[in-house]
Amino acid sequence: MITANVTYDIITEESSEMGEAEEMGFISQEVSLRDAIKDLFTTRTCHVDGLSFIEANFDGSLLSCLSIRVGNGMEFLTGAHEQRTLHLNLPITPSSATRLTKLLGAT
Repeated sequence: MITANVTYDIITEESSEMGEAEEMGFISQEVSLRDAIKDLFTTRTCHVDGLSFIEANFDGSLLSCLSIRVGNGMEFLTGAHEQRTLHLNLPITPSSATRLTKLLGAT
């Protein structure tokens, strides 16, 4: 079974001035791809169409690793931005990476 990790970064105005994240860590570890995708898109502002970008990082070589990052818009109360990244725990072929990035709407 394919497993994946999902990490997060919380970036505030103050932390971005210092070039750092305010908070970071794991949302989930060694979960199924289905659960990882669910965790990837459950950001704090996703319920109000707050996603600002979805991007994939894949170098295109045979059996490279793929990561997909999702960023949300600014939270109204805190002004923070959350980013989540899905990390596949095994190499993936270019054709499979292309299918997965299209499925998730990544650029």
